Amino acid sequence: MNLGPWGDLTIFAGVMEFVFAACVFTYIGRLERRTSHPMGEVVGAHKAVLAKLRKREPMSQDEVDYATELVSDARSPLAYAMPAALFTMGFFYVVGCLYMLHRDGGNPSFRTFIGGIPMLTSMNMAAQLRRVARLGGRLRDVVVTAPDSREALSTA
Repeated sequence: MNLGPWGDLTIFAGVMEFVFAACVFTYIGRLERRTSHPMGEVVGAHKAVLAKLRKREPMSQDEVDYATELVSDARSPLAYAMPAALFTMGFFYVVGCLYMLHRDGGNPSFRTFIGGIPMLTSMNMAAQLRRVARLGGRLRDVVVTAPDSREALSTA
């Protein structure tokens, strides 16, 4: 059975979507099973800690530990399965539409290329992950400040 290039690409995209979805479920399962850092519960801590790391500002030991967790999460190859799955969904839609147009005849419309939106979004997600992963080099040079004595004496 000869499906042509668009049919073959559609099948390939469908298979790869299942592979990436399995990787995403594996990665999310690992993240849920581990004990996360307490700063992860604070609203805005992620952004604040990464901003301090980018600006090379002094950080407390808790902030360094949380930044290390964030960078190691972004460096995991399984983290890139999320944007890959999103890209593959858009790719599947585009090549599937092109296959149907090739099989039945017709001209591509704007609807055919709607799948490009998740493809562009996934590239942005991958770039953001890469930016966080590159901060690993700055973790080695971070200045750790002594914990504030007032924080140590505060009640829960």
